[in-house]
Amino acid sequence: MRVSGEHSEGVQLETLLKGITCLALAGTSRGSGVIHLVTSDSREVVPGSIFVAIKGYCTDGSRFISRAIELGAVAVICEEFPPDISTSCCYIKVSDTRKALAEAARIFYGKASDQLLVIGVTGTNGKTTTAKLITAMLNACGIPAGYIGTNLCQIGELDIPLDRTTPEAHGLHALFRQMVDAGCRAAVMEVSSHALVLQRVFGIRFHGALFTNLTREHLDFHESMEEYAAAKQQLFDQLSPEGFAVFNIDDPYAAQMAGRVAHDKIYCCTMRRGTSSILPCSKIFEAEVLESTLASSRVDLSFPDAHMTMKVGLPGRFNVMNVLEAAAIGEGMGLAYEEICDSLSAVSTVEGRMERIGESREGWYAFVDYAHTPDALCKVLEALRLLKPDGSRLVVVFGCGGNRDRSKRSEMGRIASEMADEVIITSDNPRNEEPEVILDEIEQGIIGDRYMRISDRAEAIRRAVLMLKKGDVLLVAGKGHEKYQEIAGRKHFFSDKDLIKEYMQENISGYPEKERVCR
Repeated sequence: MRVSGEHSEGVQLETLLKGITCLALAGTSRGSGVIHLVTSDSREVVPGSIFVAIKGYCTDGSRFISRAIELGAVAVICEEFPPDISTSCCYIKVSDTRKALAEAARIFYGKASDQLLVIGVTGTNGKTTTAKLITAMLNACGIPAGYIGTNLCQIGELDIPLDRTTPEAHGLHALFRQMVDAGCRAAVMEVSSHALVLQRVFGIRFHGALFTNLTREHLDFHESMEEYAAAKQQLFDQLSPEGFAVFNIDDPYAAQMAGRVAHDKIYCCTMRRGTSSILPCSKIFEAEVLESTLASSRVDLSFPDAHMTMKVGLPGRFNVMNVLEAAAIGEGMGLAYEEICDSLSAVSTVEGRMERIGESREGWYAFVDYAHTPDALCKVLEALRLLKPDGSRLVVVFGCGGNRDRSKRSEMGRIASEMADEVIITSDNPRNEEPEVILDEIEQGIIGDRYMRISDRAEAIRRAVLMLKKGDVLLVAGKGHEKYQEIAGRKHFFSDKDLIKEYMQENISGYPEKERVCR
C-alpha cells in the first residue's frame, strides 16, 4: 500500500519552505501557492502537489520532473535545477532530497511526530516481537500507542498494510498524523537499517530507542557488517533530550550502538545474571528462566530496585530477552513494575513469530516463524530442540529469499542440518531468481543426507506433515506472517499457517522412509 496522505485543506508553500534546508529557489511562483500533497512518486502527483525528485538506486527522480508538473505539481524539490525552468512551478534546490522529503513531510502533517512519544526498535532479529510487546504493554497501561513495522501499521482496531518495514518519510508522517488524530500518545516503530541510511526517519526525535542484536543480514545492501552496524547506530543519534536508550548487552555490538549515548540515558538488558556490564548502565535489567515449555516460560525478572516472577507466553530464551527489553522500555515510560509484568504476561502470541499453530490429533506440534537469517534460524531451532518431548524429532522446512544476500544460504543449510532431525529445503520468495539455483546454494552447506529438496513450498509443507509422528515438532521458517509468495516479480497468495492447518485436518502421519529423496 502507498501511504500518500493527501491534505484536504492544504499547507502554504511558504510554510513548508521555512522547514526545508534550501540552497536556492527558481521559477516564478517563488514560494506562493497551497500544497495539498507531498510525494516522491510522480505517479501520485495531483494538482497542488510538491514533488521531491529523489535520485534512487534504480532511477533518478529528476527524469520525472516535467511529468510531475504536467500533472499539476506547483513545486519541485531537487538537487540540481533542470535545464528548462517552467514558469508555473517553484523549484527548490537542496543538498539532499531524501532529507528534504522528511522535512517537508513533517511540516506538511503538522509536526505530528512531535506530538507523540516515538519509540524506535532496531536490530537484526526480534524487532517485530519486541515492538508489538511494547505496543501491547503501552495500550494496556493507559498510553494509547500505534505500531509501525514489518508490512503493517496498527492504530487501534485499524490495520493498514505497508510495503516495507519503515515507510518512506511522507508515508511515515501521514501515519503519525493518523495516530495523533486517533488519540494516540505514543508510536512504536521498527526502524530498519535501510530507513536510517535512506533518511526515512530524518528529523524524528525518539523518546526511546532500543537495540535488539546484530547478526549477518542485508549484505546485499550494506557492503560489510561494519557498514551495517554504523547504519543501525544512527538511530541512537536521534534521541530526544529527555529520551533513553535500551541495549541488549549480551550482543557484542551493544557497545558500538551506545557509543554516542550519554551514560545517564543507557538502560542495559542481560540474560547473564551477575556478570559485569560492558556499558556504563544507568539502569540494568536481568532475566533468569525458571521453567520452559513449548507454550511459555516462567521467568524471574530483576528491575533496578525490584524482583518480579512472571509468565512469558512466548516460547524460547530469545523471547525472554524480547520481553526483558520491552520491560525496560516500560520503566523508561514511567510504568509500575506490576503493570509492566501483568501486561506483558498477557501476550501469548505474535503473528508469525514462534507462532504455535496447534497440536494435531496425532499429537505433534507445528510452529511458523519469520526466521530468515542464520542467527534467527539457529535460535528458533535451538529453542524448539530444548523444549520438544524426549525421543521426538524436530523437522524444519525453510528456504532463502531471491535477490538478497546469497552468502547466508549455505550457512543456513548447515545450521538446519546440524540442529534438526529432518530438513526440507524449499522456495521462500524466489523473486527474480531461479528457485533451483537458490536450493543449490543452500544445499552446499548441508551436512549429512537426512534432508529433502522440494522447490514447491506447498508440497514441501505437505511432505513435512506426512512424516510427523506423536511428539514431533515442525518448524516452517522464513515467511512467518506473510500471506504471499513472490515469484518472478509477482506476488501470489500463500500462507504457511493455512497450509499447516489444512494438512492437520487430513489426520495422516508416518511418511515412508523409502520415498525420501534429495532432489
